[in-house]
Amino acid sequence: MNRSRSPFDRLRQKFDRSELRCRECGYVDADGTWRVTSSGRRIRYQHICPACDAIDTREMRLE
Repeated sequence: MNRSRSPFDRLRQKFDRSELRCRECGYVDADGTWRVTSSGRRIRYQHICPACDAIDTREMRLE
């Protein structure tokens, strides 16, 4: 494990390896990545399907 990466970056990498099947059309985006944004106490991970443009979102709330 690379200790210089944040827990949020490591979670994005996990999504990049395993969560790239579109829930809408079933397309597997083998070259895709998840986009990470944060605002205050929320971390949002999004993947846009290149086949149908569906947006898959995962959100974490920090307390």
